[in-house]
Amino acid sequence: MSYTKDKYFSEIRSSLKKELGFTNDFMIPKLTKIVLNCTSADAAHDKKVLQCMFDDIMAIAGQRPVVSKAKKSIAGFKLREGADIGVKVTLRGDRMYEFVDRLIYMALPRVRDFGGLSSKGFDGRGNFSMGIKEQIVFFEINYDKIDRIRGLDINVCTTANDNKSALALLKALGFPFKS
Repeated sequence: MSYTKDKYFSEIRSSLKKELGFTNDFMIPKLTKIVLNCTSADAAHDKKVLQCMFDDIMAIAGQRPVVSKAKKSIAGFKLREGADIGVKVTLRGDRMYEFVDRLIYMALPRVRDFGGLSSKGFDGRGNFSMGIKEQIVFFEINYDKIDRIRGLDINVCTTANDNKSALALLKALGFPFKS
């Protein structure tokens, strides 16, 4: 089952309008963007680590990521300001919906001991954040070519103003939250 923009607007928005009691169609929450982020302190010292993260995120997202730089120096991590420490990519439009589809139906079921997503990942403004400990849950990653297991942060941004509306939206999209 693929969630393209057309299917989202036709099926899910009408059920959300009834469930949340909205009278105006513009009040119904929708997804705006998804940000994938992968960082490592080792990337500042080893360009090969940064290139591996770059290739992994590019395979998962289907578009070219941007290199993240350190905002300030931290002596304990041997990190200097401006050093390359990770990669990130912002998905919008059809690529965003395709990623949601792959995340829900292919990647999350492959997570070891997965019992559902925690609803504590909301920020109070309708955005949801989650982390995945292993990038190998995505089918795009070739297990034989990875040098080590890395985590991945996923931020789902919505137009919802509160956690209740955002939770209803994500449940309607099929995100498997704990009961």
